[in-house]
Amino acid sequence: MARGNLRKMTVQLGDEVQYMLNLDQKVDMNAFIGDEIRLEWNGVINCSACRKVTKKSFGQGFCYNCFIEAPESAECILRPELCRAHLGEGRDPEWEEKYHNRPHIVYLAASNAVKVGITRADQVPVRWIDQGASSAIKLAETENRFDAGRIEVALKEFFTDKTNWQRMLKNEIDTSIDLEEEKWSLEECLPADIVTCFSEDDDITQINYPVDEYPVKVKSISFDKTPIIERVLVGIKGQYLIFDGGEVLNIRKHTSYHIEIS
Repeated sequence: MARGNLRKMTVQLGDEVQYMLNLDQKVDMNAFIGDEIRLEWNGVINCSACRKVTKKSFGQGFCYNCFIEAPESAECILRPELCRAHLGEGRDPEWEEKYHNRPHIVYLAASNAVKVGITRADQVPVRWIDQGASSAIKLAETENRFDAGRIEVALKEFFTDKTNWQRMLKNEIDTSIDLEEEKWSLEECLPADIVTCFSEDDDITQINYPVDEYPVKVKSISFDKTPIIERVLVGIKGQYLIFDGGEVLNIRKHTSYHIEIS
């Protein structure tokens, strides 16, 4: 038994992705696959920034004040092309310098379609796993978040920047996608200053998830409506727990919820 405030599961790439839930102790979630687990929310949400109790979670685990003011929930989190870290500006310039004014990767990820995204260089392949990608490739390397965001905006003309989470959880994969071909087909379509940032690393990372049974139909459940969840865990993909019957729980959506697992 373990308890504490939820955060996104930490992951490690291997033959299958290894998932750890970090509460008051580390919980090996792969070990529960095939077994019934009990998750109980006690009604408490502690803001992930200031730790104060909040009646409602804004963004991913923030109280309202921190959602408006904390650098972790700034607009450039979702729209990196608005980042001002490279100018020494932002909600918290010191935080921005540490996390955003540093090398970023623009990548292509495959599932049922090709998706473009960005992440800090030190978050590869974590970001790809969190999104449930079946494979991914580095497209470009930049010195900061703003430049990566600028490239991502240009690529939205060719690829989606959204993950279809239901199709991802049903494991609908387009096996015809060739990420290396998709990457270099852009060379003649983009401005020269973007092409010069292209990564020479064409290695494709393949990602396998610990799932015994993918759902045919997906039904999202939440602690807000179901504070006690007792189900057989049949797999984990992205940041979702997959239960028998096709029910899924988005762990990241419930960041800061205080739960107990047994």
